[in-house]
Amino acid sequence: MSSSKISNRIMKTNLLFFGFPVILFFSICVSAQAKKIQSVYTNLDIKSCKTLESSVDEGGWYLGECRGIGGYRLQITEGDIRQSINVIAPNKKKFELDFYRNVSAAFSSVGAKAEWRVVRSKGKTVTPMALIVRYYVSENPDDSSILTSYLVVSKITKNEICITNVVKSSANANTKARKLADASAIEPCKVSDN
Repeated sequence: MSSSKISNRIMKTNLLFFGFPVILFFSICVSAQAKKIQSVYTNLDIKSCKTLESSVDEGGWYLGECRGIGGYRLQITEGDIRQSINVIAPNKKKFELDFYRNVSAAFSSVGAKAEWRVVRSKGKTVTPMALIVRYYVSENPDDSSILTSYLVVSKITKNEICITNVVKSSANANTKARKLADASAIEPCKVSDN
């Protein structure tokens, strides 16, 4: 075999061995850019949500439904001065996040906004992949007015919606919660500590 044929064969082998991973890497990067993850916000305040049920008897309770995105809706539940969120999927299946079991059993309330981490396809279709909700908790037994703030990260996949991470308030909590939300699809569901 001539040296030029051997040289050509080596170049082809190197191209396949080294070139394919480089091409694959760039195609993944282009695909990720085409499906950029963004935040979309919806309201959770009582004025923006529809009251489904409520009572002032025996400490009171409340069930309200708030608009979501991509066909999803959020329910705010409250009982015994503790709030949580249920996610209603487009197929009407309810996923109970049970904040008071999975984050804190203390008196609590959800924040005024829900942050949805979404992927936009073709510029218009919005597909939610995660949900971030601020959760205020009264954990100080000496002063119930002192609140601890958490960001509750929940994944949204085709088959399950559940809490994956809880981020305690800090200078970079929002950034950390978004990074965790963007990777939440492969995370296991948080198991109750209570």
